[in-house]
Amino acid sequence: MYNRKQTFINSGNESIFLWGVRQTGKSTLLKQIFPDALWYDLLLSSDYKRLLDNNGLIRERILADESIKTVVIDEIQRLPELLNEVQWLIVNKGIRFILSGSSPRRIRQSGANLLGGRALRYELYPLVSAEIPDFDLIRALNHGLLPKIYDANNHTKLLDAYIGNYLQDEIVAEAKLRNVDIFNRFLQIAAITNGEIVNYTNIATETSVSTTTVKEYFQILQDTLLGRYLPSFQKRPKRRVVMAPKFYLCDVGIVNSLLKRSKIDFGTEIFGKAFEHFIYQEIYAHSSYSGLEYAISYWRTSSGFEVDFVLGDHQVAIEVKSSDNVNSRNLKGLRAFAEEYSVEKLIAVSNDPYPRLTDSILILPWKVFLQRLWSREII
Repeated sequence: MYNRKQTFINSGNESIFLWGVRQTGKSTLLKQIFPDALWYDLLLSSDYKRLLDNNGLIRERILADESIKTVVIDEIQRLPELLNEVQWLIVNKGIRFILSGSSPRRIRQSGANLLGGRALRYELYPLVSAEIPDFDLIRALNHGLLPKIYDANNHTKLLDAYIGNYLQDEIVAEAKLRNVDIFNRFLQIAAITNGEIVNYTNIATETSVSTTTVKEYFQILQDTLLGRYLPSFQKRPKRRVVMAPKFYLCDVGIVNSLLKRSKIDFGTEIFGKAFEHFIYQEIYAHSSYSGLEYAISYWRTSSGFEVDFVLGDHQVAIEVKSSDNVNSRNLKGLRAFAEEYSVEKLIAVSNDPYPRLTDSILILPWKVFLQRLWSREII
């Protein structure tokens, strides 16, 4: 069992929503934290059908047993109408609800009661390095970081099943998409362009749909937590900067499966992209789990200078390099950014064997960077 970094869900007595894509380990974590809670799993047909037929059963059960103080409802998006009962029990009986789900999209689109601010929102992401004893980077880049798949030896089959059962079936059904083949083609293009600047027109041409439809598809991925935009850093630019966002899928393993990637290893052509994606996953999870909630963006000028990740209000600029010997040529983007903004830390994350400092730029081996990130020494 992994020691997860998402600890805020048990920091008080508030009711919460805990969101996260399938197989991030939400149920395992909640059973560990709330072993004595009354539990409803809406993936179980017995729980789902009883509450579908009569939402009030949950209220009747709680009113009959004064010892019940905490209730977990797993996959709450399957029955958004339960939230009316949940609010009544929070307000009138002081019951704490832990509402877990793989997608808030259905609840938002159903117009269901979102509890009027009575429940805090948290998210559980795929595993991060600080949660894994004897963390193996190459395993992470090949398997991805969904717990069950990271641990498995037959990761390729499990990832393919994940894509088929979850992304291509459940997400299509939830979004009520009519043309499944086109959406599947879009998923392929989204994987090909993962971590790159989004060009809606090009993607629309590749998928033979309108740019409006492409934007809707990206919104579906974002709403179902399967991906997110990385915005461009645009604060008072002196140089002309690229304004369009990038887009990252939520896990490097999902990208591997969609692209049918061969084995990723140090020095291979595909290592660099997967490595950058992994570092982004770590930074994004850290921003959330640490409670700092700092902004993450990228910076690129029209002349080609680029910084992979800008943290906060240009406090930290990070460039990710797969090289084991970062040189001056690899640091042009960081230098250009430092000419334009006052930066507390300029960092190149790489495969270098030991830390180095050159021209105020700190070159950190990825292990050292991750240790410092999770020790709150980066930001």
